[in-house]
Amino acid sequence: MIEINRYGEIVQMMMGREMDGSVLYWTAAYLVDGLLIDTGCAYTADELAEYIGGQQVNVVVNTHHHEDHIGANYIFQKQGLPLYAHPLALPLINKRLPLREYQEMVWGYPEPTQALPVPETIVTENYTFRVLETPGHSSDHISLFEPEQGWCFSGDLFVSENQKMLRADEDIAGIIASLEKLLTLPVEELTLFTSIGRVFTEGKSVLRRYLDYLDELRGQVHRLAGENLPPAEIRDRIFGRETQLAALTGGHFSVLNLVEQLTGLAEGSS
Repeated sequence: MIEINRYGEIVQMMMGREMDGSVLYWTAAYLVDGLLIDTGCAYTADELAEYIGGQQVNVVVNTHHHEDHIGANYIFQKQGLPLYAHPLALPLINKRLPLREYQEMVWGYPEPTQALPVPETIVTENYTFRVLETPGHSSDHISLFEPEQGWCFSGDLFVSENQKMLRADEDIAGIIASLEKLLTLPVEELTLFTSIGRVFTEGKSVLRRYLDYLDELRGQVHRLAGENLPPAEIRDRIFGRETQLAALTGGHFSVLNLVEQLTGLAEGSS
């Protein structure tokens, strides 16, 4: 399924596999001035191509290599369009990704494509986007910043002001450093466009709240870790219990992952 939303000159394409009348997980791609940022998952590739067929696209940039962001790359490659991603993403995009069972069900296997190293800037007819290295969600994660407009396309770097789960392969220290990098951008405020479809016109304020939340949470974890409680008990003390998503993903997404990462941060900062 694909749904279209507009934010001035920016077109947001919300995409996700539909089963039994419900979308399993929404992922957003963005089109602005001929620049397509991410391409959704394999299950929605044809729908995206059908919509994009009536739009002008000159270049495609992937924020990172995950399967819900590169699923329609092959369609644009067949059209001769350049595909760009962080250099660390290239060997992953250029071959068949290894997926867990839940990832295959929700997003599907993207066809390998020959992406190119993303340059430091992406220049379109009317805008210049700075490419920012923002690792944490993945080591190859980038964000795109248009300084004149204050736009920031942040991929999966930020999803919620009070995030309670983490992927097993995410790096919370990297996420924090990347969020802090966005706060130093030379604009008073950011309009933040996220890959889950949330758009924040006061993006810096939202990021500060998230960092404050993580700092407070880290303090709680540090205190309980100081009582020699194991991460699972710390999780239960703070959050009550694990979410169903942990069972559905075999622990790949879980509250425990976040607690364990914050435990490591707390120990490292003590």
